[in-house]
Amino acid sequence: MNQDIKNIEPIEIWSHFADLNAVPRPSKKEEKIIQFMVDFGNQLQLETLVDKIGNVIIKKPASKGMENRKTVVLQGHLDMVHQKNATTDFDFEEEGINMFVEGDWVKAKGTTLGADNGLGVAAIMGILSSKDIEHPAIEALFTIDEETGMTGAVGLDATFLTGEILLNLDTEEDDEIGIGCAGGIDITATRNYSEEEIPEKTTAFSITISGLNGGHSGMDIHKGLGNANKIMNRLLFDGFPNFGLRISEINGGSLRNAIPRESVAKFVVDTISKAPFLSETNELINQIKQELSIIEPNLKINIEEIPTPKSVVEIDIQEEFLKAVYATLNGVFRMSPDVENLVETSNNIAKVELKNGCISVGCLARSSSESGKKDVSNSIRSSFELAGFEVEFSGAYPGWLPNMNSEILKIVSKTYQELFQKEPKIAACHAGLECGILGQNYPKIDMISFGPNIKGAHSPDEKAQISSTQKFWKLLLQILKIIPKKSA
Repeated sequence: MNQDIKNIEPIEIWSHFADLNAVPRPSKKEEKIIQFMVDFGNQLQLETLVDKIGNVIIKKPASKGMENRKTVVLQGHLDMVHQKNATTDFDFEEEGINMFVEGDWVKAKGTTLGADNGLGVAAIMGILSSKDIEHPAIEALFTIDEETGMTGAVGLDATFLTGEILLNLDTEEDDEIGIGCAGGIDITATRNYSEEEIPEKTTAFSITISGLNGGHSGMDIHKGLGNANKIMNRLLFDGFPNFGLRISEINGGSLRNAIPRESVAKFVVDTISKAPFLSETNELINQIKQELSIIEPNLKINIEEIPTPKSVVEIDIQEEFLKAVYATLNGVFRMSPDVENLVETSNNIAKVELKNGCISVGCLARSSSESGKKDVSNSIRSSFELAGFEVEFSGAYPGWLPNMNSEILKIVSKTYQELFQKEPKIAACHAGLECGILGQNYPKIDMISFGPNIKGAHSPDEKAQISSTQKFWKLLLQILKIIPKKSA
């Protein structure tokens, strides 16, 4: 089926996308895709460089007659979010993505598709490999590790690029031109505990949460989607005083930038309380399903009796942990006062692990305001430190401040209107784009971001629209034709 993808128009994008998706490229394990891109550049006999951190830069001279135009940096990231359904058997480090076409959409079988940002990368590859596309001098920048820390952009040498204009191809709405984004910070709360023996006269159960939509923890955070970690915490919260519930293990969520879809908890309750526990918990499950029925129609929460586990967490620490997660914000913290309908500050409780004497809770806080990012981070830190956790901040990256006077913004806006007979949306987004970091290293570069329609990014429901990709390609080619001349 992946061969069929190569025949979709524009072939210049989809053929490269199919080749790209045949190469494993999870974040922080990009060795194979880096080599793939180096081989690609060398095969085209173009100047190809790899910096000390692993970013790949491929340079292509201007096409005939375009030598006097400003050099353009075309930028995308090589890594992809590796998410799969619990029932999907797939190894992201060894296997290529299995794709198929459904109507106007390209999808993957049980995993993320990698259209974020594979379609942007494939479009750049199409420009580099073309012999008849008009374009100025191109510096193609393929960064690594965008999805889990943006370390590629952070580590990029500030002397590596000479371009005056940067087109970031990592936006997921084809009627938008991106001019700003949120910054982010990873927050990790940890606490050790002593494992205790299973109390006598108890019965063991597991609760499994699945079927949630998940999605991008920035772009989808305002939708009120279910968070598996918060739902699980709600189910366990009153368990000890009511039924003698003692937790043995929790494993919820995976990546910080994905809203958690699944969680599993193992625990025991007093055998004498087994019947009321099942009755009250099932009643609460039905209430939660009803609350989320419109936006999470496929939510499944199953309780089953299991063999007795080996140990449980100390009761005082269990109670403090559950209270801390309950008290910690998940979702929108503040809407932007400046941009209508834009989330300014948010948090995603992305991963919860409790086992083998250690509790770890991982969050990703985002904000387009540096003070807002600090504010929400301190709020989260306070909740966990009051519960005896150690809290670490890491992986901070800046936002991208909008420039309404941007020359390339005016060019692209006018071009969009002429091609499609309507005005594009000029927007900032609540996701992390590398433009904020690149702008620090290259403060004079003129940047915008745009791309095709991609739905469900960071989840196994990710899909890319074929007709929108055609629209995106048409816009990109026209922009390259009309890049302004170099300054005198």
